[in-house]
Amino acid sequence: MKLLSFESSAKSASVALTEGGRLIAQVFQNCGLTHSRTLLPMAENLLAGCGVALSEIDGFAVAAGPGSFTGIRIGVATVKGLAFGLDRPCVGVSTLEAMAHGARALCGDLCCVMDARAGQVYNALFRCENGALTRLCDDRAVKLSALAEEIASSPQILVGDGAEMCYNTLKEQCAGLALAPEELRWPRGTGVAAAALPYFERGEILSAQQLDAVYLRRPQAERERLARLGAAQSK
Repeated sequence: MKLLSFESSAKSASVALTEGGRLIAQVFQNCGLTHSRTLLPMAENLLAGCGVALSEIDGFAVAAGPGSFTGIRIGVATVKGLAFGLDRPCVGVSTLEAMAHGARALCGDLCCVMDARAGQVYNALFRCENGALTRLCDDRAVKLSALAEEIASSPQILVGDGAEMCYNTLKEQCAGLALAPEELRWPRGTGVAAAALPYFERGEILSAQQLDAVYLRRPQAERERLARLGAAQSK
């Protein structure tokens, strides 16, 4: 089964072409351009370079959240459009779980983090042993102070676009923190593909219409609107 997998939930963007568990090709960009400008051209160039037609793709996968609201929407909309146009199945996976899969060459406890602003991170904890992942908690939006209390007593390898920020903020409180090597730290399409493959193998697939984003929090504009409404009602 050939899968085309997309990651656009943070500042970087990546597309991977896999067949079964084998990586055929991957592209990665962290150049600051918007994903609306880069994601589809990346996929088109990757397929052209491999001599693979889009019609040969058996399914699509995407990091469906949490993460940047705009980035997630672009990735999910891209996969919905491709899956609908080709009548192919798709799968949306946890961005944090995809990060952990991308770093599964490391051994130990993985703390996957994305900067959620306002003193919070999107976070999930995983244990990696002999290349196999065990999830230790659900995806969540958590305050840095609460995360520090939870992980202070155990060594953790930080993965994700929020890893460096967390390390610089929490290293005095959490002596066992370590940064994953940069080449394993950023979310990539290969991690999305690895997280998605078991769903395809079990037949737990979605149609284009069923695929949706997972935000964990309301968008900032909506939170601000609700805060204004609450303040007006309290007067």
